[in-house]
Amino acid sequence: MKELSSIAAAIQPSATLAVNTLFKQMKADGLDVVGFGAGEPDFSTPSNISEAGVRAIEEGKTRYTPSAGIIPLRKAIAARLKADCGVQYDHTQIVVASGAKHGIYITLCALCNPGDEVILPGPYWVSYCEMIRMAGAVPVIVTAGEAQHFKITPEQLEAAVTEKTKLVIINNPSNPTGMLYSEDELRALADVCVRHDLYILADEIYYKLVYDDNRFVSVASLSEEIKERTILVNGVSKTYAMTGWRIGFTASNPEIARVMSNYLSHSTGAPSTISQWAALEAVNGPQESVEQMRRVFEQRRTYLVEHMNQIDGVSCLMPQGAFYVMMNIDRLIGRTLGGRVIHNADDFAMAFLETSLVAVVSCTSFGLPNFVRWTYASSMETIQEGLRRLEAFLSE
Repeated sequence: MKELSSIAAAIQPSATLAVNTLFKQMKADGLDVVGFGAGEPDFSTPSNISEAGVRAIEEGKTRYTPSAGIIPLRKAIAARLKADCGVQYDHTQIVVASGAKHGIYITLCALCNPGDEVILPGPYWVSYCEMIRMAGAVPVIVTAGEAQHFKITPEQLEAAVTEKTKLVIINNPSNPTGMLYSEDELRALADVCVRHDLYILADEIYYKLVYDDNRFVSVASLSEEIKERTILVNGVSKTYAMTGWRIGFTASNPEIARVMSNYLSHSTGAPSTISQWAALEAVNGPQESVEQMRRVFEQRRTYLVEHMNQIDGVSCLMPQGAFYVMMNIDRLIGRTLGGRVIHNADDFAMAFLETSLVAVVSCTSFGLPNFVRWTYASSMETIQEGLRRLEAFLSE
């Protein structure tokens, strides 16, 4: 038989989904495992949103929709972006996709030619690298360490630009770090992009999950010149606890939106019609549940960070957004834990899972091999138990 696609064969499985799959299998097998891997809220979808999905079925709203999504939803998204982020888009500039991940992928397909370079600040969400490669482009990693709070500088960005650079990805707040770029920091990065005629893929899926009175600023709101070259990616999954409904969206200039809509029309088509009507209720309906979830996440984050930093051998920064903590394991490198010599985060995560039945995500696939990602999208009881097991594991 002839060989498979070299592009497809080179794609690596998602590290986060792999951890979550293993966690669920161990749980199904009856093991007392606790999980901190999945990047999804542990809350149920608010009842008004679920009821809107049921109504859509009962009212027969189950047929194909335009490839870019139903017009009422696209208008509502445009209104929400104006209210929340101060950016003005016509509904024709909104493209609804099967999750924010899908929106990122079609953005890359719409922008990239084979061999184009995409600058990716590290540490980065694991899927960015693979999606860049799937689009035929080349990821160029610019790493920001813990000392600079995992945020790249304009000088670093400038140094990475070549004649092949097409775009820069800015994930704000960040998965996996939870760090938030300030308005001044964003403007400095955006100015480099404007000067070099680069697009900005702005993944702002965690924009409503910001803590300690920090203020989220959408990069597209900084100026019309910046907005014109920015593709905003967002969705309902994190904000409204709707991960399984698979609704994301992009906002961009009309030409990019047209190309992405055409791409969808010949690939997946529009997302689930039922999910679109549920998303309309999420975006248009009461927003109190969003703030309630944000406050719970903030309380969990503070508890997790404060108690983790009291455990000998590990440390972490206080994240400003999203629902992740990056645990530094530098001091554990070379130690033997759970019968394994710890050379990197992969070794730690496997030893911790095998010995203590705690599932965390190694950040080797995120570009930082000496860090482990915990999510606090878990109950306080789960967080407390995970920390108890961590302390016991490290005291071997």
